[in-house]
Amino acid sequence: MTTEYLGVKQVAERLGITQGALLSLNLPEPDALTGRTRGWLPSTIDRWNATRPGRGVGGGRPRKKPVD
Repeated sequence: MTTEYLGVKQVAERLGITQGALLSLNLPEPDALTGRTRGWLPSTIDRWNATRPGRGVGGGRPRKKPVD
């Protein structure tokens, strides 16, 4: 049986983001490495994506206080 790995392009497509946005994330360690090409099992990416914080996590600018 052949094991298929996802490359950067396929991981980005699976997550619905651009390759540039994907490269700014801390990806998990690849399941396979051929030369400089990284490969991940779909289950590795799905598990990693499920544990990532949601959108807007981390703060941002504080809200302005309402004027009384």
